[in-house]
Amino acid sequence: MCQNSISQVLLTLLILCGLLQCDSRPHSYDSKPLSEISKEVSKYSDIAHQIINLAVYGKAQNRSDERLAEFTDTIGNRVSGSKNLDLNVHLELVKIPHWVRGEESAVMLLPRNHTLAILGLGSSVGTPPGGIEAEAMVVESFEELKKRASEAKGKIVVYNQPFVSYGETVTYRASGASEAAKVGAVASLHPHTGWQWYQPGVAQIPTACITVEDAQMMARMACRGQRIVVRLTMRDQTLPDVDSYNTLAEITGSEHPEQVVLLSGHLDSWDMGQGAMDDGGGVTISWEALSLIRDLGLRPKRTLRTVLWSAEEPGGVGAAQYFQQHKANISNFNLVMESDLGTFSPLGLQFTGSDEARAIMKEVMKLLATINVTSLEEHGEGTDVNSVHYVFFPGASLHTADQRYFWFHHSDSDTMSVQNPEEMNLCSTVWAVVAYVVTDLDGMLTR
Repeated sequence: MCQNSISQVLLTLLILCGLLQCDSRPHSYDSKPLSEISKEVSKYSDIAHQIINLAVYGKAQNRSDERLAEFTDTIGNRVSGSKNLDLNVHLELVKIPHWVRGEESAVMLLPRNHTLAILGLGSSVGTPPGGIEAEAMVVESFEELKKRASEAKGKIVVYNQPFVSYGETVTYRASGASEAAKVGAVASLHPHTGWQWYQPGVAQIPTACITVEDAQMMARMACRGQRIVVRLTMRDQTLPDVDSYNTLAEITGSEHPEQVVLLSGHLDSWDMGQGAMDDGGGVTISWEALSLIRDLGLRPKRTLRTVLWSAEEPGGVGAAQYFQQHKANISNFNLVMESDLGTFSPLGLQFTGSDEARAIMKEVMKLLATINVTSLEEHGEGTDVNSVHYVFFPGASLHTADQRYFWFHHSDSDTMSVQNPEEMNLCSTVWAVVAYVVTDLDGMLTR
């Protein structure tokens, strides 16, 4: 999971241009009383129970977990697509960044000799051939870095920022190198791995992840006034963009095939572990939801489409190109759903949309009362389906008990051992029930 605000803004402009050229307005629930919509939704109770029974207790029990295990065990952390689901399955070409990790090493030379475990951040430049040897300067925030700017020239900035939340703390990974370069640093280190972005017009310096333990140790040394010297060597490089594919599978709508409810997760992963949690689980439940609906012989009024994104980690690249490619039909997107924060025990959904759409979604969530998954919270945006998209359509993210997410995120520990089959069954159920009902309702969600 990651973020990239520049591509979001560009995508907004592209989609807006497409909307201005689109004359059609799909039928929505703008004028229908909520009481009538509630009655309509309640009629899906039997179908919801069929999906629950099939996924949680029936022949599809544990199928999503078994598929995920085969997927991650076979492909590992370089996923490349999904097998045919006996659906309308196809690939759509996208251009993605091609960053190559080379040999990487770091050693603390002073105040004692200590090998640092490091992992270069995605898109980082390499060091000169002989590496970089420099004094380290430890800071806890960008504000401290700015206050001590006069001390930073020629040094390696080490961020020892406290974890607040992903949204707040990830900025040190995303922008830490450029902020350090602005004050003259020659490299930066910090305790969170993933992709990073260089700011235009700012010197590009090498940047890597270190362990929390080493960041805290160097912070203690700095507090004692000890001089810290680090030698950093990185052979990373960025090559020209390469071809990749978003993978699409769908059940074509029986009455309004041009109108779409979209389920999604991202196929790519960070190059540590198996990518089972981030985002193999999201991929698998988006696949499984279609399978459950097909198993029951259901065909909704609208098209139910699963998109497995390529290149999410570099900033939602595959998703951005998908929405650009489909901008002419963007007004027909009814709901877009993303799972990218783990498939732990589900609590409900996080939703972004109009008040009218939220009221309808609350009614839909009541269908999941028997498995105690009825919550509808704010903020349904993710990386691939981010906040700028909701100018054009409602969106939802799977909301789970994800307290353990950062124990495993972008690490060697992101393997099948993180996953729980019973939780996967429940997540697949939520995904299938919500997706089917919203796809089959008489009207579209209100913008």
